[in-house]
Amino acid sequence: MDLQGIQGLYAAPHIVFSCLLGACLGSFLNVVAHRTVINKPWWGSERSVCESCGHMLAFHELIPICSWIVQRGRCLKCKAPVSPRYIVVELTGAFIGGVLAWRWGMTFGYLFSMICAFGFLLSALTDYESQDVFDIFAFSMGAVGIALRLFGGRDAVIDGLLGAMSGWGVFALIIVVSRGGMGWGDACLMGGAGALLGWKLTLLAFYLGCFVGGAGVLYLLWRGKIKWGRRDAMPFVPHLAVGALLAMTVGPRILYFIGVRLSAYPIYPGWPF
Repeated sequence: MDLQGIQGLYAAPHIVFSCLLGACLGSFLNVVAHRTVINKPWWGSERSVCESCGHMLAFHELIPICSWIVQRGRCLKCKAPVSPRYIVVELTGAFIGGVLAWRWGMTFGYLFSMICAFGFLLSALTDYESQDVFDIFAFSMGAVGIALRLFGGRDAVIDGLLGAMSGWGVFALIIVVSRGGMGWGDACLMGGAGALLGWKLTLLAFYLGCFVGGAGVLYLLWRGKIKWGRRDAMPFVPHLAVGALLAMTVGPRILYFIGVRLSAYPIYPGWPF
């Protein structure tokens, strides 16, 4: 049986596994984001507790999605409500994992896209909660991206470096022109993602993220949540995250439709097509 046949045989189990993995990653990154924002350790012997009563959560209270549903969104001990953010992020992680497994199968493209997507999810959570994007997460994405591209040879590394420079450079230009309208954390994040995506998909992700952000602003204006002409601060990374997810799923087809082809490195079967 050839590689394509093997991938087809294990496609459904891989998608299911990736959904479960995505839910677990969403649960974990939710904790990482929140504790990073409040400057509390999320590693080592630090345990999860109820924020209302301090009750240390047992294993069965930490099962992604299921625990929140079974407990009806409340702490088992004090019955205080647990934020729906937890199940929303876990469901989002499951959705991301399933979509990327369906799109890329068991290839290096899947690995690249998972690292990039969940790196964006982590920064989107910190940006949403505190409007802070932490450079360490962005730099980690970039370092992993370049390290993985070493297996693809010189051209793969060059594409990653160009992606990092283009992602950072576009935001740097916006920051300079707008005199601080955006933060340098956004630039570092897009630079880190660029090392994973390469320069063509990076620019497409930025464009799609701006399109999603524009649609979001129009919706908020229509609902009266923000006022026209006011400089209301709003998190931009969640919109970039959606743009990046679109670029990683339909991006190659979009570029192919407009006549732009991506280089496929032998070490990455299925990436980008």
